[in-house]
Amino acid sequence: QVQLVESGGGLVQAGESLRISCTVSGPTGYYFATAWFRQAPGKEREAVACFNRNDDMKYYAESVKGRFAISRDNANNTEYLQMNNLKPEDTAVYYCATSGRLYGSKWYAESQYDYWGQGTQVTVSS
Repeated sequence: QVQLVESGGGLVQAGESLRISCTVSGPTGYYFATAWFRQAPGKEREAVACFNRNDDMKYYAESVKGRFAISRDNANNTEYLQMNNLKPEDTAVYYCATSGRLYGSKWYAESQYDYWGQGTQVTVSS
């Protein structure tokens, strides 16, 4: 059973940076893509970023392009989301997810992902 555990969330002020992590354990050899999603209060969950290791492509939502960066530490099976110049509208619970069957053009679709973490809260004050 693949397990994902997010960490690193917290409270920051607008303009500051934060890096959240997702540690993947279990049979990790099956998946080749990882994504970060977020859900703000009263809103639907939305895709933020994706890293497809099969073609080394990274995808970002328009709202975070140029501010967020997704990466991976292969040695430790840990995925990261570096978030810079944070805005109050970035406040949400952030989830990581893995996929062993991702079609790149659909990276933003929740149905593409097999396993999910429990989420970590990121709060940005103005």
